[in-house]
Amino acid sequence: MYTGDTIAAIATALSPAGINVIRISGENAFSVTASLFRSARGKDFSKIRSGSVSYGFIEFEGEVLDEVLMLKMAAPHTYTCEDVTEIHTHGGILVTKRVLEAILLSGARLAESGEFTKRAFLNGRIDLSQAEAVMDVIGSGSDLARRNSMKQLRGDLREMIGRIRESIILETAHIEAALDDPEHISLDGFTETLLPKVNGLLEELKSLLASFDTGKIIKDGLNVVIAGRPNAGKSSLLNALLKEERAIVTSVAGTTRDTISESLDIGGLVLNLTDTAGIRQSGDLVESIGIDRALKAAAEAQLILYLIDSPLGVTDEDKDNLKSFSDKKVILIYNKDDLVKCTGDAPLGIEHSVRISALTGDGIEELKELIKSMFLAGTLTAGHDMILTNVRHAGHIREAVDSLTLVKSGIESGVDEDLLSIDLMDAYKALGMVTGEEYRDDLADKIFSTFCMGK
Repeated sequence: MYTGDTIAAIATALSPAGINVIRISGENAFSVTASLFRSARGKDFSKIRSGSVSYGFIEFEGEVLDEVLMLKMAAPHTYTCEDVTEIHTHGGILVTKRVLEAILLSGARLAESGEFTKRAFLNGRIDLSQAEAVMDVIGSGSDLARRNSMKQLRGDLREMIGRIRESIILETAHIEAALDDPEHISLDGFTETLLPKVNGLLEELKSLLASFDTGKIIKDGLNVVIAGRPNAGKSSLLNALLKEERAIVTSVAGTTRDTISESLDIGGLVLNLTDTAGIRQSGDLVESIGIDRALKAAAEAQLILYLIDSPLGVTDEDKDNLKSFSDKKVILIYNKDDLVKCTGDAPLGIEHSVRISALTGDGIEELKELIKSMFLAGTLTAGHDMILTNVRHAGHIREAVDSLTLVKSGIESGVDEDLLSIDLMDAYKALGMVTGEEYRDDLADKIFSTFCMGK
């Protein structure tokens, strides 16, 4: 068990609210709290049972600071596996700070960012992937992201990685044992049984790695740019998607001079929408700056919604604009479908298109469903496997795949088993970095420094 000094921090947002919570953890958490808390029923702190909530007051230097609820939790059955107390104060900023100050003057120190979760990791209650999932749950922007983060927090990724690591270490141990005691342990035919096992592990890890692109979209949202010629209805589409008048709409071409960004959740997929200035040749300095920004936003987008003004049809300028997006996923949107239906093939063979009327809302739901089908395709349904969302995890799993690929190549080319064991152990260690079973202090410090102060 990791034992350190006693730490304390405000665990809720420091703003006027119904209550604020101050968390205390460490070997002296109970003595620090006992020196300040006075039960309204006069009950001695040592007699208060673990897991119970007590009503009373915080007193410091003869002054009653606040009327509070105190939650007492004894190690090891706590978030940090240490003795923990929580003080539930009234939600004023001044009173919360004053109570925290009294706690710090009574023997605790201010916790660093993420230090409570770090202690949970160091004490073995959670692994590193679960610790990272804590902040992913907090920062979830959609229900899909929350559900996937909860799978990771629950330990699904840890179990998968642990099972694969166990398989690798068993094969490595057999090689090492045979090399140490060749008279009693044989390696005859060993590689013939090892190869299908390695192939199975590679298939599983590659499948997990392949989910990363979708996982990043689930976690961070999809960057979508609405583009097109002036007066094609880009701002009207933004308003129709948001169901509010977010962008100014007029009949004057070039009304939008700058980018406008908003977020929208469509059935669990978050769209990071950017409305842009109409793309055309312009001698107007301000409009030209807006067009440059539109092109920059499009270059960074994962999806471009390109609007065609149906009454005008697909113009040569549209075709030129679309050529510059040839490396992007594009949905061609024929707008103003209530006025006239644009006919003809999609320019440049663009696969996805939809007809809408941003004015009446016709086709908007069809557009949303098309976007989801392009980027989710049934991802994270009830029985779906873990989806990879963390860049660090993806990097280490890629290292493991590379090492196992070397094992496979070595078996096929007939290299000695002792050389195979080196690559097997490299894969084992790389996967251990995901869960923190193999980790460096600087890595843990970096991860937990991104957490909230009281988490």
